[in-house]
Amino acid sequence: MITTDGTPTYRSVNPTTGEIQAEFAGINDSELTDAIERGESAYQSWRSTSVEVRARIVRRVGVLFAERAEELAAIATSEMGKPRIEAKGEAEFCGEIFDFYADRGPALIEGEPLEAANAEAVIQRRPIGLLLGIMPWNYPFYQVARFVAPNLMLGNTMLLKHANSVPLSALAIARLMTDAGVPEGVYQNVFASREQIATIIADPRVQGVSLTGSERAGSAVGETAGKHLKKCVLELGGSDPYIVLDTDDVDVSARKAWRTRLANTGQACNSNKRLIVMDGIYDSFVERLTELAINIAPGDPANWTDGRYAPLSSRAAAEGLRAQVEDAVDKGATLHAGGTLGPEPTAYFAPAVLTGVVPGMRAYDEELFGPVAVVYRVHDDDEAVRLANDSVYGLGGAVFSTQVERAQKVAERLEVGMANVNTPGGEGANIPFGGVKRSGFGRELGVLGMDEFANKRLFYIKN
Repeated sequence: MITTDGTPTYRSVNPTTGEIQAEFAGINDSELTDAIERGESAYQSWRSTSVEVRARIVRRVGVLFAERAEELAAIATSEMGKPRIEAKGEAEFCGEIFDFYADRGPALIEGEPLEAANAEAVIQRRPIGLLLGIMPWNYPFYQVARFVAPNLMLGNTMLLKHANSVPLSALAIARLMTDAGVPEGVYQNVFASREQIATIIADPRVQGVSLTGSERAGSAVGETAGKHLKKCVLELGGSDPYIVLDTDDVDVSARKAWRTRLANTGQACNSNKRLIVMDGIYDSFVERLTELAINIAPGDPANWTDGRYAPLSSRAAAEGLRAQVEDAVDKGATLHAGGTLGPEPTAYFAPAVLTGVVPGMRAYDEELFGPVAVVYRVHDDDEAVRLANDSVYGLGGAVFSTQVERAQKVAERLEVGMANVNTPGGEGANIPFGGVKRSGFGRELGVLGMDEFANKRLFYIKN
């Protein structure tokens, strides 16, 4: 957002009503310089703080996420339309992530012994310095936790540039960090502009950048990071295949696929955006999805009930999704249900079922970031794999079958960072997250999440 005088603005708009809730001016260049200086200064002391003390603070952050789950949920629901129950679960999961690193972090940092003749050799994990995190709006707490928890434990310091549309969430996290005892300068929220992001990355005191966002943003950040020889982690878009080879109960399978597609109102990078269904059950599968889509109605995410759908994050997002669906229909695809916009200025978009999508349609090549179930018919396992891999994305994928060995063989062939069998996706603070191809590179969560911005230093002592 840009004000009339050119000052960048962070604006909180309730997508359920279109009401502007709050606006904040972006920081100026002098304030940005001060923030970088504070982050670098804090790093010198935080890196030297004992692992035990860091672990206690990290654990306290997790406790506060759990204790404030209701409060945080209310903020996320009002800013980006997430159903209240999902928003509360997101905040609680953040607590689990910080707990994981408080528990496992000290041992990971301590070192990994290596075999060496007549010597002692250890791989140590050490911090590298001040980092920049650029986070999205769709999971305003969880995405931040994935970046912050391992690096806070490790001893790095962080500047956090959140999405322009969730400033209240950003400020709530900053308050939580302070209340948990995170020292001044170790974690700083910065309402920075795009131009200032480039300035931050270029600064020699900043050692790395992590971005979760669009391909376009990832390309720009990756280019700048490469130019200045900075480590970067990019978690970008996805168009995950969801392959149903066979099922004992089409109704149960269709319901699971539909629930998965509507989670977070379809606004998840690893959502099941392409449903690839075997010919023998395809017609009944599409019929059941269509019934589910017809019988769903708009609801209030703050007062959630089953059988409802929430708004998208913004009116612009809803209109953009409709344009993608209309492009497919205009080129011959079939819209079985949904696909309509709610009244302005709300951001409601009726969940849709779309078939007949082929190359040349935007819906075939682009990520559909919203509640659109695109269903494809295939005739054998090889065709399912070819279609699944015919994408520029490679985040995750899932394969379902009553024959586990068959599903495993298909899942082994998926060109993705996360392959799942008989479940939409593995979840847990210890489960790494990340993709390949244009879905980005690097991993978050689990042991691998601590490795991205660590100096994996060899410590070698000759006997």
